[in-house]
Amino acid sequence: MTSISLDDVHVSYGDLKVLQGMTFDVATDGSTGHAVGLLGPNGAGKSTLLKTLLGFLRPNNGTVALFGMSMPKHALEARQRLGYMPERDIVSPKVSAVSLLTHCGSLTGMSRVDAMERAHEVLNYVGFGENRYRKMETYSTGMCQRVKFAQALIHDPKLLLLDEPTNGLDPEGRIEMLDLVRELAFKRKVIVLLSSHLLHDVEYVCDRIIVMARGRVAVDDAIERITAQREGLYELRVRDNREAFLAAIEAAGCTWRDEHSGNILVETPLKMDTHAFFEIAQAQHTQIRHLRPVHQSLEEAFLQAISANENGS
Repeated sequence: MTSISLDDVHVSYGDLKVLQGMTFDVATDGSTGHAVGLLGPNGAGKSTLLKTLLGFLRPNNGTVALFGMSMPKHALEARQRLGYMPERDIVSPKVSAVSLLTHCGSLTGMSRVDAMERAHEVLNYVGFGENRYRKMETYSTGMCQRVKFAQALIHDPKLLLLDEPTNGLDPEGRIEMLDLVRELAFKRKVIVLLSSHLLHDVEYVCDRIIVMARGRVAVDDAIERITAQREGLYELRVRDNREAFLAAIEAAGCTWRDEHSGNILVETPLKMDTHAFFEIAQAQHTQIRHLRPVHQSLEEAFLQAISANENGS
């Protein structure tokens, strides 16, 4: 099932071009979870993309579809199957969380009794206690974030669009929020599109990332592949006789440089395996104390994608 489909989507605000040919699909067979991280620097077009998916903005060119329904033509039908957690606050200061969520449930077509029952259900799910009866003007930032998340779940959506869901949360609250998102994606099989500027949040929750730059897709791949081992690159440390060891690995065709941690970053020639390090260490009367393959970090991949897009524009 294809939940999201964009084909050469262009969106402008007057003369300002924001989305410039966005093309990607988000699909699942329904048996596995899926969480996609949407990354990009400020001005890349992430918020505009979400508004376009919701049907609030009409593309100048290209097509947008949710669950096979063309947007914004079928926005009302599509919204019955998606939940949206905006970045901005949606609090109503003079009402309680349970009252707000009951109202949200009623807007989706539930009876008031069913809406109130569902409101308590989702508030329990997001870890909201007796504070649900207090006026929202007394809530902390973290409590308001939980209410926003709960309203996105009120109608049991199949697709969640989350815009900076951990904004303003303390470290403990942030992990709790991310764990809830992961559970929804990989246990309850809700498709999640998570827009964030926090790389750690995306790496913690998502199995795929889409990096936006200048209104285009700069990277679209599984996190596992993006952060895969760099072929022939290792981090190591030896016990002693360091200079002799370094001279020996150079003679074997390796290049190296010192790391701030005191370790050595070594790039090996093709077909050289890790056993060679131990053989060289033994010959130089030392021992390998630390050895691990080097993986590309998500931050490195993100910066490379942005840099490549800037240089190519």
